[in-house]
Amino acid sequence: MTDHDHFRRYGHIFVDWLADYFEHIEQYPVKSRSLPGDLLSQLPLSAPEGGESMDEIFNDFRALIMPGISHWQHPSWFAYFPANNSPASVLAEMLTSGLGSQCMSWQTSPAATELEERVMDWLRQMIGLPPEFTGVIQDTASTASLCALLSAREQVSGYSANQQGMYEPPLMVYTSTEAHSSIEKGVKIAGFGKENLRLIQTREDFSMCPESLSQAIAKDLENGRKPACVVATLGTTSSMAMDPVEAIANICKQFNVWLHVDAAFAGTAAIDPDHRWFMKGTGHCDSFVFNPHKWMLTNFDCSAYFVRKPDVLLRTLGMQPEYLKTAADTEVKNYRDWGIQLGRRFRALKLWFVIRSYGIAGIRDLVNRHIAMARDFASWLEADASFELMAPQQLSLVCFRFNPGALNDKDLNHINQQLMERINATGTVFLTHTILRGRFTLRLSIGQRTTSARHVQQAWQLIKKASLEITA
Repeated sequence: MTDHDHFRRYGHIFVDWLADYFEHIEQYPVKSRSLPGDLLSQLPLSAPEGGESMDEIFNDFRALIMPGISHWQHPSWFAYFPANNSPASVLAEMLTSGLGSQCMSWQTSPAATELEERVMDWLRQMIGLPPEFTGVIQDTASTASLCALLSAREQVSGYSANQQGMYEPPLMVYTSTEAHSSIEKGVKIAGFGKENLRLIQTREDFSMCPESLSQAIAKDLENGRKPACVVATLGTTSSMAMDPVEAIANICKQFNVWLHVDAAFAGTAAIDPDHRWFMKGTGHCDSFVFNPHKWMLTNFDCSAYFVRKPDVLLRTLGMQPEYLKTAADTEVKNYRDWGIQLGRRFRALKLWFVIRSYGIAGIRDLVNRHIAMARDFASWLEADASFELMAPQQLSLVCFRFNPGALNDKDLNHINQQLMERINATGTVFLTHTILRGRFTLRLSIGQRTTSARHVQQAWQLIKKASLEITA
């Protein structure tokens, strides 16, 4: 059998297996039941000297690997935020892997660059960003936010930080106490220093307080520090809080500070104009990111990063070694200069497949179904005296806790942690938690492509049953 015949045979076997997996995924426990070291104890300590058959490898995949997989595509995946895929996206990813293109510049694969340019402009239009924004695909929102922080650093330092290193006075970054941990990580990587990150207090709904932001910037200026960047969040991980971007943008304009907006999960909802209210003011930001790999049916990884001034990004990250120069450089985009990585995957292909396969209407309908399910779930909680909402229900996330009454927050924290562990141990539903103002809070995040109203109802019944067992 030739290599091509071998590939064709097992390619069909693997596609058939994946199709069965999609069809019967509910038969798997949504969260892996593996214990630490389970897989390691079954793997040889050294690699095989000779090659093994694909039959043996695939058998081990099913016997050893699958028990240690948590099934993100399961319809009862209500943990974290989703990492969706779809048949169209998986098929495109298969083509991408087969082509094996390294898409660092236009010359290395012209179609990859030009498709990315066009698809990113489709996305810009779909979420309502104005035409002065230009998009590029990053791997994750963490990387995109790091690009924003680096761009802000260079702009405020007159592009001296890249040349001379960080300097006095300290450059300051501002974000809310509810912002994603990747912002703090980016601040450290970019050389600002954790001590120069200001965590701004939030309002009752967990969104950033503009007055507190303005005061923090003014105080730093008085103390000889130099404000560089504000990171606003649309859809915080803990509670889906929406920072008031318009008010924050006015403050950033007043103090001449870069504004980056992180809408990693929520950004997909802006595809429906009826849910675009939270985008108010984003037309005035300097950079914006959301992740199609979360809610937009595009498998991980694919993060859409938009910038108002591409020249700042290019001046910050661009490199022009002789061996990468081409005759076409003045006429095309070379996306190697638009991000951290030099080498780049052909991520635009799966995005193109998804948008064309589902259409804007199909993606919009998916978002609307999930939001409607979240509203239903929130209404069931509000109708039950033993439960309480811990944050306003926004889009498709519901934050809640079990509260049978007559207990303090410390005891309630313990009971709700027990409740979550009991629910997850069933393998039927997977929930995760957060802490909101010191209170252990359960999160039910609805965003998986295969989730239906039946699965949300099943989760509610399981939560009710587990809460009764705990109180008993």
